[in-house]
Amino acid sequence: MLRRHKTLAHLSRFRRRQEGSVSIEAAFYLPLLLFIVAIVITLFDAFRQETVNIKAAYTISDLISRETSELNDDYVDSMYSLAQLLTRTDSDMSMRMSVVKWDGDDARYYVDWSVERGPSFDIWTDATISEVEDDLPNMPDQERVILVELWNEVTPFARIGFEVFDIYNFVFTRPRFAGQVAFEGMHTSDGSTHDDGFDDDA
Repeated sequence: MLRRHKTLAHLSRFRRRQEGSVSIEAAFYLPLLLFIVAIVITLFDAFRQETVNIKAAYTISDLISRETSELNDDYVDSMYSLAQLLTRTDSDMSMRMSVVKWDGDDARYYVDWSVERGPSFDIWTDATISEVEDDLPNMPDQERVILVELWNEVTPFARIGFEVFDIYNFVFTRPRFAGQVAFEGMHTSDGSTHDDGFDDDA
């Protein structure tokens, strides 16, 4: 009985004691604190990269929207290089540029032309563009938009349960100075060719 009383007294004194060791408490809490910091940095870096990517997509879309001459493969290559420069990412990037038209009579979208760079995209066709019709804007009959898509993988800052982030951006812009932006050697879906109002032989 006396031993039990002493034990209870020791436990009571231990409960009331407020002194401690900083090093021991740090050993308990530091790993958790570092884990939380790593999560915050990883998520911040992923959101930052997504913001950079979407700004790059809008920049490229805006540049294309100002063109009045036919685009060609060299132009697409330069836009692809620009996207890689703007995003400053070490991972493989894919880009797809397209011009999409709304046909009011058929009540569906058609693809004037579509080109891609990188390993992850196939070009859009009249048959496949319906896959993203819910993401395309409502447009008047025969109206066109320039569609730019970027995709790349981002490796997490810290591998603490996160897989590789897939960042995909989908933006569209209306042509600014012409009814459409044409691609060299390609015809629009209604069979006409691009006329920018300039005489190339002049």
